[in-house]
Amino acid sequence: MLVSTTPGSLVILARPELREARQGVTKTLNRSAFDPGARGSVLGIDIGGTGSRAALEDLDSGERVVLRGATVSVGAAGSSVGEVALGLLAAVAAEHPDRFAHLRGVAVGASGLASLVAEPERFPIALRREAAALGADGPFAAVVAIDAVTAHLGALGGSPGAVVALGTGAIAFGGDGAEVWRRVDGWGHLLGDRGGGAWVGLHGLELAMRAHDGVDRAGRALLEAAESRFGHPAAWPTQLYTREDRAAVLAGFAPDVIAVADTGDGAALSILRSAGAEAARSAIAALGPDLPPSVALTGGLARASTEIRRAFWEEARRLRLDVAQADPLGDPLDGAVLLARRAAAGDLSPRAPFVWA
Repeated sequence: MLVSTTPGSLVILARPELREARQGVTKTLNRSAFDPGARGSVLGIDIGGTGSRAALEDLDSGERVVLRGATVSVGAAGSSVGEVALGLLAAVAAEHPDRFAHLRGVAVGASGLASLVAEPERFPIALRREAAALGADGPFAAVVAIDAVTAHLGALGGSPGAVVALGTGAIAFGGDGAEVWRRVDGWGHLLGDRGGGAWVGLHGLELAMRAHDGVDRAGRALLEAAESRFGHPAAWPTQLYTREDRAAVLAGFAPDVIAVADTGDGAALSILRSAGAEAARSAIAALGPDLPPSVALTGGLARASTEIRRAFWEEARRLRLDVAQADPLGDPLDGAVLLARRAAAGDLSPRAPFVWA
């Protein structure tokens, strides 16, 4: 699916004016302070747990087209992030060969990059090689980063502070772009991702199964919702344990938990409040003692649930009274485009295990 938008570019160190509407409606951002002045395009790629997107943006006009790609899977060989990114690269080259030929920078922000991808430092080399084979005929830079970095860039535009991204997973990142680089969580649905979509979905299914077993009737509304989505509980293990996209399947139940909570159900509300509080604890840890107390909460799950947002800010302010709420300037795809612009301008240095160039 192709979605066209016509934004300008992100300002790196100052908050740009931003008009944003979801569902493919126009976004407007100011011109980039790091525009290298050369004609051409940059490509930003955002890969999350339930989908992927690529934005090809003209360096001069800021005109942008967005393509959607495949979902990441995780198996014995690790994450399919590389395959998904290269697939989007090929799709962009096929859809827009003339603009792709003048590619000046490409950046990928991806979940699982530091922990589920072998030798991520080789990823930029593969991107450059594949882009050249697909028709990119000029010198260009390639960079890859963990999703928390692109979420931070998209939300804060390069300003210091902390960002928590709640999507399929959950990750917090605190940084100033120079000396402070602090990651919290993002360890996947088995070890962490506290407060993310898979976490919410899993906790909802656990309560639903307890209701099915007759152990705790508090989850009976969640049981009804889960049966509508997955069928009889006896079939749930087959649908979950054998899937390489298990996190995405679990996160798919999060909207049902939110819907049940919207009816006033106590069990579902408790899950969402716990999710918000867990995410807030990650945010405060990401701030540490050495960053300004500016925090942005972003991601599809955060946008979808008022209860999560309310619990997040309540817990954040309980833990640290001086926390300042920062409205996100953009999303992780905007952050990936910004990272690509920095790479094209030569204003970027590798910083493993966060950024590889």
